[in-house]
Amino acid sequence: MSGWYEISKSSNGQFRFVLKAANAETILTSELYTTRAAADGGIAAVQTNSPLDERYEKKSTKDGHPYFNLKAANHQVIGSSEAYSSDAACDKGIASVKVNGPSKVIKDKTLPVL
Repeated sequence: MSGWYEISKSSNGQFRFVLKAANAETILTSELYTTRAAADGGIAAVQTNSPLDERYEKKSTKDGHPYFNLKAANHQVIGSSEAYSSDAACDKGIASVKVNGPSKVIKDKTLPVL
């Protein structure tokens, strides 16, 4: 099984998506979007941009842990990773987003559970 997206609604009514790897680990988290349509657009942007090396920006937290942002062609951040323990782990995270980002599977967590 490959990765998938999960879209959910925050307590203030905004939308967010995460990209999950095949092992169900979250590998990329979006910003908050005011509409579902905007969040769907963010997913489409990840699907398009995730395979491209030049769309990744490596950064470090204040305490020195590496993480990365995935950016669109207009340089806007589409999603961010967790903080990693090493540069090698961060590189593995990027590789995982490259593999799983094109996924078309979207699990909608905004719908009521029946």
